[in-house]
Amino acid sequence: MSLIYPRHYENKLSIIETQKAIKLVKDSFERKLADSLKLTRVSAPLFVEPGTGLNDNLNGIEKPVCFKLPKLNKEVEIVQSLAKWKRFALGKYQFSEGMGIYTDMNAIRPEEETDNLHSIYVDQWDWEKVININERSIAYLKAVVINIINCLADTNDLLKQTFPLLSFEVERDVYFITSEDLLKMYPDFSPKERENAICREKKTVFIIGIGDKLSNGLPHDNRAPDYDDWGLNGDILVYYPLLDMAVELSSMGIRVDQKAILRQLEISNCLDRQILPFHKAIINNELPLTIGGGIGQSRLCLILLEKLHIGEVQVSTWNEEDILAAKNYSALIL
Repeated sequence: MSLIYPRHYENKLSIIETQKAIKLVKDSFERKLADSLKLTRVSAPLFVEPGTGLNDNLNGIEKPVCFKLPKLNKEVEIVQSLAKWKRFALGKYQFSEGMGIYTDMNAIRPEEETDNLHSIYVDQWDWEKVININERSIAYLKAVVINIINCLADTNDLLKQTFPLLSFEVERDVYFITSEDLLKMYPDFSPKERENAICREKKTVFIIGIGDKLSNGLPHDNRAPDYDDWGLNGDILVYYPLLDMAVELSSMGIRVDQKAILRQLEISNCLDRQILPFHKAIINNELPLTIGGGIGQSRLCLILLEKLHIGEVQVSTWNEEDILAAKNYSALIL
């Protein structure tokens, strides 16, 4: 996606107000999410050892940042997300059913194409919760999504009370649709065009089923085969009028069990991962059944603070041409 600059952009908050609003959003949403889903905050790694299988392969093509530790004679990788580590941690810490964890995840994705929504620096809340076998269902997935949306909307309401110039409204009524039904609705559109179209109409959308091939022979989007169950996962999207597009706030889902991970590893030609400690633990039923996901911190701040560019709510590295163009639109990139 190239940079988008609307004709009319009003930066409603000064830099100081922006910083105060960012803290309000993060503090408020974090508390609400933890209370709603019964989550305990934990510390999390910034890097992991490649041989553990704990790093997230994302779409399968992103190369993690790695470096050597000479004193320990080890090579480690900066985490790309904590999707696998969280489930491992829940088993290690012996969390009981219905309880979970959340943490701040910071990642570096050097191959990212930067634009209004994408940065080389990624910050998100990563969360994970222990469930039972009966909760491995679409109904339970939907219930958790509704809880998360209510936390977003409550935070949105509090922010607007504190900063009355802000007017963006999070639609609480979530529209659920499978990726296959969305394809049938817009058969001639690309996946991104389908997302934009449905979000313009429904405002808050959860697309169910990301990673498996659809009837056109292609997945709606790629997902690593070893954390989400492709039939029990999805993306939370909201329509953002300023950019006239759907913004993905969260990728989440019920995690793979023994059957799902073997199926998805085979489909993805990744059966060689079976020997990794994390994957062996799932195949041998040694880890708890869980649901979890990541929620973009800067993405959430961008839309709630009605900003044009993600660089207005986080510090990262940008193309000099983009910085100059943003200044012309009063977008104050940090």
